[in-house]
Amino acid sequence: MPQKRAHVFISGRVQGVFFRAYTRERAQSLGVYGWVGNCPDGRVEAVFEGREEAVDQIIAWCREGPPYARVNKVDISWEEYQGEFSGFIIKGW
Repeated sequence: MPQKRAHVFISGRVQGVFFRAYTRERAQSLGVYGWVGNCPDGRVEAVFEGREEAVDQIIAWCREGPPYARVNKVDISWEEYQGEFSGFIIKGW
């Protein structure tokens, strides 16, 4: 099964609305590994690795976000799959 990696930045009303916690929950349910964290500029940053279909699904979810979030933009950088993660964490906790 093809694996992929995406480095994303999510802009909008994405801090203070449990975006990181919901992202971790969704990633774990999809079997996606990596991390999510807040940026000083108000964006949320994440790295997702896993099955191609699962990574596409978590990115699609990020475009909507959790209740109370308002996503304006999702910037994606596709990177070489590295397989460096054994789970999904929230950085800064």
